[in-house]
Amino acid sequence: MRAGTEPVLRDLFSSAEATDDGATDRIPLASGAVLIRGLAVPHAASLMAGLQGVLDAAPLRHMVTPGGFRMSVAMSNCGTRGWVSDAGGYRYDAVDPERGHAWPAMPESFLQVARHAAEVAGYPGFVPDACLIGRYEPGARLTLHQDRDEEDLGRPIVSMSLGLPAVFLFGGLERSIKVARVPLNHGDVVIWGGPARLRYHGVSTLADGWHPLTGRSRFNLSFRRAG
Repeated sequence: MRAGTEPVLRDLFSSAEATDDGATDRIPLASGAVLIRGLAVPHAASLMAGLQGVLDAAPLRHMVTPGGFRMSVAMSNCGTRGWVSDAGGYRYDAVDPERGHAWPAMPESFLQVARHAAEVAGYPGFVPDACLIGRYEPGARLTLHQDRDEEDLGRPIVSMSLGLPAVFLFGGLERSIKVARVPLNHGDVVIWGGPARLRYHGVSTLADGWHPLTGRSRFNLSFRRAG
């Protein structure tokens, strides 16, 4: 059997593990990847307050791919670097190209929850320098891709879901490998690194709905060590 062709997820719910660190529902997705149910829920108010401050300074926008396609997910960034897509390609940049200023600093609430999630998942000492913010509205989706624009691929990705539920697509090391469809709810966090760091992943088309904190939206906070 080729590496990466093993079943990505046998039983999403029967594999849950209880822990004593605040992560009461820890679900392995693959070697190096784990879903932690509800880890961000106790911090939702402070996360949303920090998010609003970031977006006041660096408003959401629909970036364009190098091929000229408008992304359905509205995006912004915070931290010392921000992820940018335009005709020049995909890259991290210290300056917001729309404003000509540095990206907003990462809120302390973001940093604390991201570091805690990484530690629970087996990645102690993770200090992100970039947080990609994505707003999904009904009909938005994220096609399968690998996160490989970061300089240090030895650091994990910490992906936090706030608001409407979504379906996370988690594949293998090749695009052709069948993906697992992983339901995500408000406050869920997915962490992947090590042997899973370059697995393909995406998000299915968001269904319509309403959440008391985010309305008809889902926000994704994706933490990386870009530099």
